[in-house]
Amino acid sequence: MPIATINPATGELVEEFTPLTKEEVEARLTRAEAAAAALRATDFGTRARWMRAAADLVEAEASHTARRLTIEMGKPITQARAEVLKCAQAMRFYAENAESMLADQPLADPSTVKASLAYTTYQPLGVVLAVMPWNYPMWQVIRFAAPALMAGNVGLLKHASNVPQTALYLDTLFERVGFPAGSFQSLLIGAADVETVLRDRRVAAVTLTGSEPAGRSVAAVAGSEVKKFVLELGGSDPFIVLPSADVAAAARTAVTARTVNNGQSCIAAKRFIVHTEVYEEFVEAFVAGTQALTVGDPLDEETEVGPVATESGRRELLDLVDDAVAGGAVLRCGGSVVGTEGWFFAPAVLEEVTAAMRVHREEAFGPLAVVYRVDDVEQALALANDTTFGLSSSVWTTDPDEERLVISRLEAGAVFVNGMSISYPELPFGGVKDSGVGRELAAEGIREFCNLKTVWKS
Repeated sequence: MPIATINPATGELVEEFTPLTKEEVEARLTRAEAAAAALRATDFGTRARWMRAAADLVEAEASHTARRLTIEMGKPITQARAEVLKCAQAMRFYAENAESMLADQPLADPSTVKASLAYTTYQPLGVVLAVMPWNYPMWQVIRFAAPALMAGNVGLLKHASNVPQTALYLDTLFERVGFPAGSFQSLLIGAADVETVLRDRRVAAVTLTGSEPAGRSVAAVAGSEVKKFVLELGGSDPFIVLPSADVAAAARTAVTARTVNNGQSCIAAKRFIVHTEVYEEFVEAFVAGTQALTVGDPLDEETEVGPVATESGRRELLDLVDDAVAGGAVLRCGGSVVGTEGWFFAPAVLEEVTAAMRVHREEAFGPLAVVYRVDDVEQALALANDTTFGLSSSVWTTDPDEERLVISRLEAGAVFVNGMSISYPELPFGGVKDSGVGRELAAEGIREFCNLKTVWKS
């Protein structure tokens, strides 16, 4: 795949970039190693000052950066601005809280371990490689970079090949505000070159957000090198609606939950599991809301759904719809090509999907929803857990017993009650099963790439 910006709204090549040579990659690794030593020697106060300055810079440049995101991967401009501003929020969150999150933890009674003093301390691992996707080209990177840098680590970014301009913006962002040269660098390299970088002795760990096959490949290499890894590999998140729910609110939220970011979100609701008592009411409102969405030019302020980011991504959605309909599923709306330019796809809702259909088993990465009818909460839970993924989930109920039951039984990294799944800097983010290993964000995220060192003194 070429490293290039191709506008998904038009299909036109905007700019193509030459991959780094082996010598250029080596130079960046050398700079990263030197930066790791320099950054380790700084204190939290200094790093926090730099991080706040970076947040200020991100906000000042938000309009231009948002436009870049939209042109590179097609998200509506309003959502692109929100993504950029969310990055600044996360940067300030870690600037304010990193020191307390990584504070030494003394043992209350060191005599129990025959010591006069015993405590644990967090120390940075060094250079961390981040392999990141295109769907949130700024947020996915910053939610790793902000905690990593605040912990004293150095970042190397291998970004998706279709968002190189965003990668180059991030390449200079932190150095512009005072971080040591080489503290965060982008590597314009192909996927085939990731293994070489990961195996380099100067790289201490890796984090990847992407497909399950990519995650397995990176984990295998990291494991063979005995290096720490964190993986976020997508999901097929359930959205459960039970009889006591506010059905109108659930349906309105469902439309957003399935189509935000043009439906290309790991934690987007994808499988809508609805109790038979409220099924018809929910589906009618859900379909009507989906059909009412404004699909069009993502740079238009009124657009709610833009194009799918890649031509192959749209082809995959069309194939999933064709396979389901051929197997007897009912297409309630959408599911077709929109227009003659770019990679637009009409947001779709499928009913009567069976386990034999691909869309039942595979993650639909775009505005394609599947609605299931269930008879009770037990059936809802069985269906919700009938997937290899386990990232996030949503349940709609006002019954406290149902709420407790679903929270305890859903196989997912998060449960949102009467709301859509979303990531916050303050909350841990990650999944179970094939959705990944480890956590991002909150205190858990900043600690992932630290050495938890035990100290004992006689």
